[in-house]
Amino acid sequence: MANFRFFIGFCVLILALEPKLPALADDSGNVGGVGSEVWELCDTDLRTFLPPPYANLSGVVCKPVWNTFILRYSQSEDHVVNIILSAVYTTGWVGMGFSKDGMMVGSSAMVGWLNRKGRARVKQYYLQGSKEWEVIPDKGELPLTGVPSSVVIHGATIYLAFQLKFQTHLARQPIILAFGNAYPKHSGHLSKHEDKTTVTFDFSAGSVSVESTDFGKIKKNHGILGVIGWGLILPIGAIVPRYFKHKDPLWYYLHSVIQIVGFVIGLGAVILGRQLYNIINADFPTHRGIGIFVLVLSILQILAFFLRPNKDAKIRKFWNWYHHWMGRIALFFGALNIVLGIQIGGAGSDWKIGYGFLLGVVLVAVIVLEVLAWMRRSEKPTTMDPSFQMGPVE
Repeated sequence: MANFRFFIGFCVLILALEPKLPALADDSGNVGGVGSEVWELCDTDLRTFLPPPYANLSGVVCKPVWNTFILRYSQSEDHVVNIILSAVYTTGWVGMGFSKDGMMVGSSAMVGWLNRKGRARVKQYYLQGSKEWEVIPDKGELPLTGVPSSVVIHGATIYLAFQLKFQTHLARQPIILAFGNAYPKHSGHLSKHEDKTTVTFDFSAGSVSVESTDFGKIKKNHGILGVIGWGLILPIGAIVPRYFKHKDPLWYYLHSVIQIVGFVIGLGAVILGRQLYNIINADFPTHRGIGIFVLVLSILQILAFFLRPNKDAKIRKFWNWYHHWMGRIALFFGALNIVLGIQIGGAGSDWKIGYGFLLGVVLVAVIVLEVLAWMRRSEKPTTMDPSFQMGPVE
């Protein structure tokens, strides 16, 4: 009966917590201020609005770097680097600078904006100092090629594209990202930035930055494996010992095989989650922490399977208690993490409805099996001890 109450409470609690998790997901989701939905903007087809050569680049790597700033780049064997910086845009300017030491002073930057008349403007600036008048337009040390730089507004996003040619292969490079809400002056002098940051970007790390289509597939597969492993297979495996003990030893083999399969699938979800973390430097501490916690509990459950004492051993009851409760805790936090992951990933109502339906199926299955078990117990004839049987009445 305790297992039955646990499964009922488990399903009801997860369904009740689902509406309360968006705030937790918002607090825990950050990629330098970038949510995973911003990362998916890498799927935008640049060929429809950017001029050549930026519209026809091959081997482009795309990666969110800060806030809504997304950096696309390609680098050829002769050290020509094409850079396309994009960000959500309303007014003002956006810029990207190259620094020798990570400091603003002494760096050179490309800045793009749309003026009040709707005309695109792009200039190179030399950041001689930190004052507005020390940011000098049409100066700088960037090795620009003869290919014209470009600024394009597409939807609510501004795209700043330019081409550089270096003497050696461009690898780890401190870059400065900034934006200002005020229009530059007619002379080209910039208004003070609203915000800025400095990051070290590795232009040679193809293993760190992958193309957006790979990101989408990995994120989707991560969710699918998590839902199948922790939302379906492992709960089924936990149900087997409760309702099929009368099928000894079949229930034991079913329980063992199902839980091992569920563990492997869940482990696959963890591996893909780790890949996502490496791709976008995602900072989802709650989701990631729960995932690690559940993985540790799963490993302990697998170890407990191999260290199971004999039925007659004195410590067997303690092992049973440990195995049952660690399994329940792992299932609860696994389900909680699925709901949290759906919120963080912005998966939409289809995933929420699908997982809610899955929980409903598990709940109905448990209720039906509990009723059948109760009926089976009630149909068993009550036997009496022969020593208490009454003799015939004479």
